Parts: sequence; structure tokens; C-alpha cells
Amino acid sequence: MAKSMEDLFQGYLTEMTQALAHADRNGPLAEYVTGLLLPLDRKSVEPMAALLAPGSTSTAHQRMHHFVSKSAWSDEALLRAVRSWALPQLAAHDALKVWIVDDTGFPKKGRHSVGVIRQYCGQLGKQDNCQVAVSLSVAGERASLAYRIPTLSASGMGQRSGAPSGSGDSR
Repeated sequence: MAKSMEDLFQGYLTEMTQALAHADRNGPLAEYVTGLLLPLDRKSVEPMAALLAPGSTSTAHQRMHHFVSKSAWSDEALLRAVRSWALPQLAAHDALKVWIVDDTGFPKKGRHSVGVIRQYCGQLGKQDNCQVAVSLSVAGERASLAYRIPTLSASGMGQRSGAPSGSGDSR
């Protein structure tokens, strides 16, 4: 019998929470991942919290913000958990055929995010403030999976408005 989308999502969350290795982070992870799936223009914790917890937006915002910005957890362990859950799911429904190396530009209005510098941004077709990330994915005919965490391009590393070049300020 085929699993429902809800069952698949719960299985995915179970794998992720095991990778976190801290029960107190399970709730905020579930909220954050659910928020990323919402039809929002901005995928930041404030609008996610407003939709997920309309009666306690401030508390939900605090929980997710702390999880994303302050909690200690291994991004590599989380990505390993994603791969170990998702690759068999993909392979069961689609032959994995190609590896994709891709650079993606993320236009930014300000200069306060890590790696934002004036550089060519493919999404805009011109030079402007943006971040550029490089990713490695595996793909079949119907689906793909990011296999490596995107990293900022070398030209944007250590660059942040107000921070001297090479300061290493990463938050």
C-alpha cells in the first residue's frame, strides 16, 4: 500500500530529528521544515511563524530563530540523514542518471547577509548585489536531490557590509 504524503513527511522528519541528536530541537525543526513548504514569498522565520502559529507567533518565531541561528547541530549530519532517506525514495521511482554541478545566484537587496557582493547574478542577467552558491545534485528523469550543501563562491567569502574583508564574520 502506498504511503500518504503525511506519512512520507513524518518519516522524513523522523530521520532529520535523529540526526539532530537533541530532543529539544525536534519541534523547531518540524516547524521550520513545514514553514519552508508553505506558499510564502519570503521563507524567513517571521512569516513562517505567523502562518504556523497565529495565536503565538512571537513564541514560534523565537523557537525557529533560535534553532536556525543559535542551536549547535551538524549540517553534514543533517545532510547525510536527508540523503539516506531521500536517495532510496528517489531510486525506487526513478533511475538516477546524472550528477549536476550548478552555480546559483541569489539576488539580495541589502549587503548584510554573508557573501553578498556586487557580482554577476544569472537570475538578474546583470551585476548587482547577490550571493552565489555552488551545489552538487543527483538527478533522474523526474526528480533531483542536492547531494552537497551549497557553498558560497570564493569571491563572496568573508564579505559582509560593515565587516572588514577577511574578518571571518559568518553570522
